[in-house]
Amino acid sequence: MTEPTTETQLETELDGLEVDAPLVGIVMGSKSDMPVMEKAAKELDARGIRNEIRVMSAHRDPDLVAEYSKNARMRGLKVIIAGAGLAAALPGVVAAHTDLPVIGVPLTSSMTVAGGLDALLSIAQMPPGVPVATVGVDNPKNAAALAARILSL
Repeated sequence: MTEPTTETQLETELDGLEVDAPLVGIVMGSKSDMPVMEKAAKELDARGIRNEIRVMSAHRDPDLVAEYSKNARMRGLKVIIAGAGLAAALPGVVAAHTDLPVIGVPLTSSMTVAGGLDALLSIAQMPPGVPVATVGVDNPKNAAALAARILSL
């Protein structure tokens, strides 16, 4: 009788397979964030880095965010870029459910305070053990550049 395969063994086996899975996940809390966050995808595409884009709210879809984050490594992702405005909970919630690097992009909206300062501070001030790298307000191109550097290590 053979031993059951563990998740770690499965991940090790999958690491060796050549697949066209995305390496970077790009998530945002609202469809209205798409025009800004698509800039990260365009930058990654220009660098030849496979990526995927998803819309999921930390407030309206917390279970979906948790599931996506927990399964990200198994699906082949290496970095997650998370854009959010206002309370900007998405990057921190993603980071709480994965051990992958998470890059937060603070976003502005019509309800933004002080030009996105609310989102910037929300993303930068994570609790101990829940790291999120933070780029400038409305700057997903820098998030993509940082993801590219992380992948080159």
